[in-house]
Amino acid sequence: MRLQGKIAIVTGAASGMGKAIAELYAKEGAKVVASDLNLEGVQAVVEGIKTNGGEAIAVQTNVASLDDLNRLFDETKNAYGKLDILVNNAGIMDGMEPVGEISDERWDKVFAVNTKAVMQSMRIATNLFLEQGHGVIVNNISAGGLYGARAGAAYTASKHAVVGLTKNTAFMYADKNIRCNGIAPGGVITNIGSTMTNLSETGMARQQLGMAINPRAGQPEEIANLALFLGSDEASFINGQVVTADAGWTAY
Repeated sequence: MRLQGKIAIVTGAASGMGKAIAELYAKEGAKVVASDLNLEGVQAVVEGIKTNGGEAIAVQTNVASLDDLNRLFDETKNAYGKLDILVNNAGIMDGMEPVGEISDERWDKVFAVNTKAVMQSMRIATNLFLEQGHGVIVNNISAGGLYGARAGAAYTASKHAVVGLTKNTAFMYADKNIRCNGIAPGGVITNIGSTMTNLSETGMARQQLGMAINPRAGQPEEIANLALFLGSDEASFINGQVVTADAGWTAY
């Protein structure tokens, strides 16, 4: 029970990596606040956790709404009185558009979910952590936040921004017992592709060039194992790092 007594928020918890993280955290003793825009999906995840002897609550959240984020943290405090771990997992894809094709509307939508929402949730959490004297943030970023050939311009830029935010936050609060790390998954089997519309032929063709050297796709549970480690006290000396988990894809 590596997270015994911990309270954790996991965004985007209705499916994919967020679901796997929420389930593993609960299995390891955390009380989980499972957040997602898909209320029915996240309620099903919570029921599964409870069936397996864990403790969790579901909170419907549009992470692009500051009011929703404030309510998420308020409901967490009301239910459990504190917060130990924030896992920013919610995210959306672009349409693989290169910069010459990207629309302002798509850019703003991707940044609202992938970047601004992460900053806002980190801001709320950090102020809670400062009051408590401790806290951990785990940002599920992407190999797209480290390299330029994994997605379109908007997604790539949005994830690069979160890498910088993660490192800056770790540095700024390193003396306050607050840790902030990131995960950079390679290709993982999730339903994030459902957020992709009006795909760019040029962008897709360029992005596909790197797929031939991808050893394999990952499972959400493999990313959850890393999120568990980074969220636990076992990672007490790890701060400001973005850990790649991609079966060696980016080692080529």
